Amino acid sequence: MSEYKALTLQGMWKNNPALVQLLGLCPLLAVTATFINGLGLGLATTLVLIGSNITVSLVRNIVRNEIRIPVFVMIIAGFVTIVQLLMNAFTYELYLALGIFIPLIVTNCAIIGRAEAYASKNPVGPAAFDGLMMGLGFTLVLVLLGGMREILGSGTLLAGADRLFGPVADNWTLTLFTTENPFLLAILPPGAFLGMGLLIAMKNGIDARIAAKRATVKQKATRARVTAET
Repeated sequence: MSEYKALTLQGMWKNNPALVQLLGLCPLLAVTATFINGLGLGLATTLVLIGSNITVSLVRNIVRNEIRIPVFVMIIAGFVTIVQLLMNAFTYELYLALGIFIPLIVTNCAIIGRAEAYASKNPVGPAAFDGLMMGLGFTLVLVLLGGMREILGSGTLLAGADRLFGPVADNWTLTLFTTENPFLLAILPPGAFLGMGLLIAMKNGIDARIAAKRATVKQKATRARVTAET
């Protein structure tokens, strides 16, 4: 259980592929103009991560070291193709909105990195859970950045939810405020860089506060121990 807890903490916070490893930034910055676009790409990436980690773990004792990277890339490409075909069939409008960034999941360094660093060295269960947590951590950053840009840019949230969830989500759009002219800085690529920088700064600030608090507690405990011994 402690291993799964550690994997959760690594994927969601300590070793988040977007905020810490800074991997997959090209699609992350390109498609996060809206919350739904970020969620769609995040779910697709998560499915590929889980599938590729499971498969790599299953064949880890069969594939020779000399050819493991090409084999891993082929496995990832196979799962990307499956996800691409599923999106083309069931979420066609979202598939068009995400465009080239769906097939480009193959080149996402976070996926090949987890296959090489973890899945190729661990059993199926932990490997699948690692893929899930890394995918959820990446998705979390995508939806936070997409939601922030959508709200600042057009004053809405969950616009186009029907492209992912179907007709049942036709009325899910939340209008927080109305504006005649969208805030272009938030919608265009510069807004993505600024938003990403803000998220990284917030995470670093939280980490610094946690570290300072732990240091204070440790210092107090040391003083109490010395006083007791005296």
